Amino acid sequence: MDLAKVLEQLRRELDHLNAAIVSLERLQSREVRRGRPPRALLDLRRLKAAADADPSPQPRRTQRRDGDS
Repeated sequence: MDLAKVLEQLRRELDHLNAAIVSLERLQSREVRRGRPPRALLDLRRLKAAADADPSPQPRRTQRRDGDS
């Protein structure tokens, strides 16, 4: 077992853990962010609004075949 490799791996894991901690702390903070929200957040809000507005499933659309008008 090479001690240098173990230390290198532990340092990389420490960097990943520190990044995860910073991300979680940012999520926990109640600061209002300025600017446009991230795309994923917008998509979640749209899906939630659509689900709240119309809980019934939409009918499936059928595709036209070639030659049908």
